[in-house]
Amino acid sequence: MLQVKNSFPKFDTGLVSDIESNSIIQQVKAGEILMRTGQYIKNTILVVSGKIKIYREDEDGGEFFMYYLEPGQACAISMICATKAEKSQIMAKVVEDAELIMVPLQLMDSWMMEHRSWYEFVIETYRTRFEEVLVVIDNIAFKAMDERLEFYLKRQMKSYSSMHLKLSHQEIATDLNTSREVISRLLKKMEQLGKVKLHRSYIEVLLDAV
Repeated sequence: MLQVKNSFPKFDTGLVSDIESNSIIQQVKAGEILMRTGQYIKNTILVVSGKIKIYREDEDGGEFFMYYLEPGQACAISMICATKAEKSQIMAKVVEDAELIMVPLQLMDSWMMEHRSWYEFVIETYRTRFEEVLVVIDNIAFKAMDERLEFYLKRQMKSYSSMHLKLSHQEIATDLNTSREVISRLLKKMEQLGKVKLHRSYIEVLLDAV
């Protein structure tokens, strides 16, 4: 499975062989929901290509963006839920056509003991996601909406490796759990300050990436 070694170069040969023998390759289209709140999780998701949006959903259907899963990464939430047989507390949506490796969760414990490279990968995945969640919490707790919007745009710019973000005002409002009117007003203010340029179909970000 060449895509495993290319996307996860730190995996040892034995681990790659176990993944080849026990996992399923899945092609998913943009817009598909991979994981829903309250759902029991059966597989750990390893991303070969594409992009997955991870977010929380409140009781009223409101969304709050947390982070993206990108090539070479895995879903830490599914790993955590597996260890305690708990239901998912997040939503996972495909935002770019993706190729995924679906690894049965029951193999996680044995691989942690059998493969040092898997152990290190899981620990690094936990650490990275924990740090990202802390950043999200800091933004919610300590920053005003204009600062949160600026940080959000920087994250998007870094994730897409582009200054041109094809995001609607409503999409941004949904991710930040606020209204479209608030986002439109703040973006207009940012444009006046020379931080963005608003075009008909995209936002040009003139900020330094995070």
